[in-house]
Amino acid sequence: MEILPGEGVALVKVGEHRDVVESRIGPPVHPGRSSRAVYETSPMLVLTYTGDETVELVELADGDGDGGEEVFFDGVQLTSRFMDDVVADLEAKGYEYEETDIGYRFEPGFAVFSMGSRWARDLDPDAAEDDPRRVVEGVSVAPYEYFAEPAEEEIEAYISSRQSGGNR
Repeated sequence: MEILPGEGVALVKVGEHRDVVESRIGPPVHPGRSSRAVYETSPMLVLTYTGDETVELVELADGDGDGGEEVFFDGVQLTSRFMDDVVADLEAKGYEYEETDIGYRFEPGFAVFSMGSRWARDLDPDAAEDDPRRVVEGVSVAPYEYFAEPAEEEIEAYISSRQSGGNR
C-alpha cells in the first residue's frame, strides 16, 4: 500500500469523517467508537479520530512477513525492513528526517517506527540473538507538524490544564 505523506492512503485521508471511512472499508474489528480504531485491511489500518470523529492519524502495520501487503513510499518499501536501510534509501532520494524515540519522522509528513516486537532474526535468520538492528513495524501518516515534539510551553500548558481540571 502506498502512503500519501501528510494525507494518509488511498482508502483513508486525514480529515475524513468516520462515517465516510466506515462506509468505504467497513466497521473496526473492535466494538464501540473509541478514538483509536483498528480496521481489517492489508496492511492493517489503525486510525485515530478527533473529538469530532474526523481522522487525525493514519497508521499502517507491517505485513509481519506473512505475505501481508507491505507499506511503500516513492518506490521504497517501508515496513518489514531494517530501520537503517529504510532511512538510507529515503535519504538517498533526498528526504529529510529527524530521529524520534521510536523511529524517524520525514519532512513530507510520515514517520516509521519500531516498538521492539520484532527482532533482526525475523528478517535475517543468521543474525545474532543480540543483533541491535531495529525492524520497521509500522508507518504513521499525518501532516508533518503532527509529529513534532511539543514545546516546553505546550507541556506546561497541558499539565496546568490537567491540574486545574482535576481540582473541580
